[in-house]
Amino acid sequence: MTDLHAGCPVNTASPSLQPVASGERIAVLDILRGFALLGILLMNIEALSGPLDLAFTGIDAHWQGIDYWADAFVYVFVQGKFFTLFSLLFGAGFAVMAQRAEAAGRQFTPFYLRRSAGLLLIGLCHALLVWSGDILVLYALASLPLLACREAPRSWLPWMGLLVYALGVALMLLVGAMVSMATPQDLQKMLVDAQQGIDQQRLVYGQGDWMQANVQRLHEFGASLGGMFISGPEVLGMFLLGAWFAGSGALTAPERFPRLYAGLRWIALPLGLLATLAGVLWKPYLAPGVYDLPTTAAMALVAVGGVPMCLGYLAWIVHWRARMGWLAPVGRIALTHYLAQSVVCTLLFYHYGLGWFDVLPRAWQLLLALLLFAAQVIFSHLWLRRFRFGPMEWLWRAMTYRQWPALRRGAGQA
Repeated sequence: MTDLHAGCPVNTASPSLQPVASGERIAVLDILRGFALLGILLMNIEALSGPLDLAFTGIDAHWQGIDYWADAFVYVFVQGKFFTLFSLLFGAGFAVMAQRAEAAGRQFTPFYLRRSAGLLLIGLCHALLVWSGDILVLYALASLPLLACREAPRSWLPWMGLLVYALGVALMLLVGAMVSMATPQDLQKMLVDAQQGIDQQRLVYGQGDWMQANVQRLHEFGASLGGMFISGPEVLGMFLLGAWFAGSGALTAPERFPRLYAGLRWIALPLGLLATLAGVLWKPYLAPGVYDLPTTAAMALVAVGGVPMCLGYLAWIVHWRARMGWLAPVGRIALTHYLAQSVVCTLLFYHYGLGWFDVLPRAWQLLLALLLFAAQVIFSHLWLRRFRFGPMEWLWRAMTYRQWPALRRGAGQA
């Protein structure tokens, strides 16, 4: 998840790239990151408060009343729409950095490789020591093929992005087709293994200490690597779309693209919602361990619908950007906030914290997410009055630029 995606500056007075000053930032990117961070928390709160393997499984029928509708809301309007938006913004940040490096006449590749290595290190610490649902490791790995696409003609980027994303969806369907050909014994074993994994998560996170949780996170991280061959193309596809949005000027000068944004708001968003609803109605609940063709086809429909819905959300936020400026400070320190969400929630839910694991009703999960995000908004405004970067953004910059950037604001700095 930011300065997960901050631009790099033009600094003609220095022989190397330097951290971007606040006055050089693109405000709409920060606003969009803040909005995406809210969606990420609404999506992740289920996986943070209970077994990870029970999250992201559609609408769980065991919920009743308002909890059922809360679960349905997240599945239809949140899941798969905000990690795609976050990914798009990462690609947009890449394009901004590359443009500014070229304008400054500086080498971009060594700088960017250090940046990716720093993100990988942060992501590994997050995945292994805090929460195994980390996305940063995948971002760091997918940033390398994104770098390889830097020389592609700009007009190719959106089509390349959609094609690569479609590859991830196709691989999902291929897995479903292969599983559907498995023997009944193999299918039963998958169900048993899935339930054992859920039981183990309940045991370790609900009753274990921090060291036991770290061992469990290492196991889950290893198991998640196989899923990257599906999620990786989806993330890279959104990176490429984001690179086009920034490189073409569609984000930096949206007033030049009225037809594009009108189409995303009034055509793409409703079409994406229809595709999502088709997948939800076909398979409302995706039982853990079941990856046959009908299930993966329903998942594929939701994944396909997620892209136009994500783009529709982006278009509406851009349309309302003059009224959404209060989100910009959150977006400026989104890496800090993304990691803080995991730290706070694991301390609330895991046994080595308050021990609320797997007990909070679904609607209460969303209420807690909104309260936590409100606190992050307040913190962002207060923090950035005194400091130039978030704590983790500052550390990431130090790894990227190989120097400790000034953290406190000087007198008169905006």
